Amino acid sequence: MSSNTLDDLEYAHFCRFLEHRCGIVLGENKQYLVRSRLSPLLSKFNQESLSDLIKRTLANHDVTLINAVVNAMTTNETLWFRDSYPFEILQQTLLPQLAKSGKKIKIWSAACSSGQEAYSIAMSVFEYQTRNPGALSGGVEIIATDISSEMLDLAQTGQYDNLSMSRGLSSERRARFFDASAGGSCSVIKQNIRNMVSFKPINLLMPYTNPTRYDVVFCRNVLIYFSATSKASILQKLAACLQPQGALFVGASESLSGITTEFTMNRSGSGLFYSKKV
Repeated sequence: MSSNTLDDLEYAHFCRFLEHRCGIVLGENKQYLVRSRLSPLLSKFNQESLSDLIKRTLANHDVTLINAVVNAMTTNETLWFRDSYPFEILQQTLLPQLAKSGKKIKIWSAACSSGQEAYSIAMSVFEYQTRNPGALSGGVEIIATDISSEMLDLAQTGQYDNLSMSRGLSSERRARFFDASAGGSCSVIKQNIRNMVSFKPINLLMPYTNPTRYDVVFCRNVLIYFSATSKASILQKLAACLQPQGALFVGASESLSGITTEFTMNRSGSGLFYSKKV
């Protein structure tokens, strides 16, 4: 057996660990994903094989290793203004409606990864404010959360390499919202946009009590990784965190049908969102 191979029993044990720890359901024949995500950890933790790394993880004694494994397995691909329509709906439909109250608008990016979604929300809000001076008189609060401490650390720096900058970001927005780093090796999001977002760790499966009631929640392209039971539990928690008729965005390939009755689907322009039932 090669150093990067898991047998069926080891893979099954790791799948159970991962689902219990963070809710992710790998399913069958995803050994390649485990290999690609965890192989870089072998040298870091001085392990000769993937099997050894998994055994050490499952022993549940090395918190640093466990966190590194969870970070590696929960890091998902992301890009700026993904699918575009949620940000168009935010600017064209939701912000004009919410602005009428004069109250602070609260938005939650519930699985922010390396920060592109949260900062895309902030840029969208800034653009709306620029076109409509004084419209958001109560201000806007954007909270971004993720299970991965590594991703949160990266997001808080606001620094992105050229590959990240090329994914979904127009040249106009790049020029408007970013500065070159001192060494020129990456781009740094401008301070006024960074100041609009607060980051903190949250595991969507764990209990979380928050007195805040959000007006808009983005929980996109993350539910697909959970079992049906875990999806229902997460959606129930998200509904509890939303204002009556608050808006929820999920991924373009995700549906709430048959999972929850807490939301009503709304079509707007080129896409859709869900609103919490009163």
